[in-house]
Amino acid sequence: MALTDRQRLDWLRLIRSESIGPRTFRALMNRYGGAAAALDALPELARSTGRSIKICSMAEAEREIEALRRRGGRLIALGEPDYPRPLQAIDSAPPLLLVLGRGEVLLRPCVALVGSRNASAAGLKFTARLAQDLGEAGFVVVSGLARGIDTAAHGASLGTGTIAVLAGGLDEIYPPQNAQLFERLIMSGAAVSEMPMGWAPRGRDFPRRNRLVSGLALGTVVVEAARKSGSLITARFANEQGRQVFAVPGSPLDPRAEGGNHLIREGATLCAEAAHVIEALTPLLGHGSALPTGLAQAREGYDPESECLWDELDLPEISPAPRTILPPAIAGSDLARPPEAAGEAEGEGGGEGGGDEIRARVLALLGAAPVSLDDLIRASGQSARDVGRLLIELELDGAILRHPGGALSRVML
Repeated sequence: MALTDRQRLDWLRLIRSESIGPRTFRALMNRYGGAAAALDALPELARSTGRSIKICSMAEAEREIEALRRRGGRLIALGEPDYPRPLQAIDSAPPLLLVLGRGEVLLRPCVALVGSRNASAAGLKFTARLAQDLGEAGFVVVSGLARGIDTAAHGASLGTGTIAVLAGGLDEIYPPQNAQLFERLIMSGAAVSEMPMGWAPRGRDFPRRNRLVSGLALGTVVVEAARKSGSLITARFANEQGRQVFAVPGSPLDPRAEGGNHLIREGATLCAEAAHVIEALTPLLGHGSALPTGLAQAREGYDPESECLWDELDLPEISPAPRTILPPAIAGSDLARPPEAAGEAEGEGGGEGGGDEIRARVLALLGAAPVSLDDLIRASGQSARDVGRLLIELELDGAILRHPGGALSRVML
């Protein structure tokens, strides 16, 4: 099912509004059933936190869509048929993807190749061979268009399909030296971003991009990486998302090999050739959706009644049962159920005094260590509806953080 043009505008307005990220977007949609209703509720929610929130206007959203259209791109919404299935399975999936190029590559099985910007000649050569072999085996190569390993991965897979994930807007190519590669890439592959057109990437945007690189792929291969590098952040995201992590071993004398060697020691699969990746991932392709094994197994017990109440689209089919690695969907929580299903009255909840008491109690229960939503509700002694509303207010107020798996922690000043 596809969004209407008006719904797409409302979705864009909501995700572009101040303090609204993918998880808050989903929480609002679960609560209010649609983007238009959530936008209407935002001013009151903001007033309850004691501050105002800048809401993206209709004109701003229309300008962004027009700029994307002029560039030849389009918006794909979470849950639409063209949205990449592995990506929609992560709990921080972007509600809207800006896509440029051949969107059909997003529906093919992908492998992410990441590594050092200051790559060695041997690392670049190995990456090119690995990307070419994976492409010939039917996999689309995903990377971040950075210098070094990313550039080699994209360049070697132009003929078989590659996806570049940008940290900025689709019209803000970084680094600028890869502008020509970018134009060649979108002729046979695709570029994606969750950021607005015209957005120049900042340092904090690159880790955010990395979760999409791993989220699009069934597995992530780290070719060369220092002990503290963005590539290891991508590997961590891949592990949290339940995806296979591979690492290329290197000399202990080369600092660029420290990250990969450390990953292998921690349990990553050693990768010395494409066959090692292909052998590990090919069994996953028996599931038509090309989802990781854990997700495919989870779907066997999927209950449609647990879906959230979004008017626009059905949620991705993810099991609501908590998993050790794969995060549970917010749709599986009490926030996604109508009041009668959760045993709660529509008007339940105290006045201002009651709200202040609940706020103080929940904040007292939250600390720096993440806690699950279910545990927080139980410990607070409050209804899921009251806690859910308060958490949205606290997040808009910048008082709490949401973590993979739906866990929550307090921002400690």
